[in-house]
Amino acid sequence: MTDAAQPDIVEHVSSTDFASTVERIANAITAAGLTLFARIDHAAGAREAGLAMPPATVLIYGHAKGGTPVMLAAPATALDLPLRVLVRQREDGQAVIAFHPVAAMLRRAGVAPDLAARLEPAQHLLIKAVAQ
Repeated sequence: MTDAAQPDIVEHVSSTDFASTVERIANAITAAGLTLFARIDHAAGAREAGLAMPPATVLIYGHAKGGTPVMLAAPATALDLPLRVLVRQREDGQAVIAFHPVAAMLRRAGVAPDLAARLEPAQHLLIKAVAQ
């Protein structure tokens, strides 16, 4: 599903709560042989600053074997790689994942369509993880 207000962002509602969704996504990433480079807990950062926000965590993930050829073909893509996925909790309590579709992003950077498409499975696994 694509957010109509921001067509370059794909969102999917999770079948589980926020914490379970974060764990499902992290487990799917590592089970696929990808590296989970970082978890950024934006809500924790907000609390440290004396602010409040609903749960929101960004997971940064990828694999050098997939990303390096892309960055060699178009060095500016290193600004967007490794991949990122946002897991957030909406006001209604529903957990949602959001990400920029990688193939379209890379094609805009001048990466050949066949090379850009190689990274799509890394995002398809996210959708599968939240649908279970």
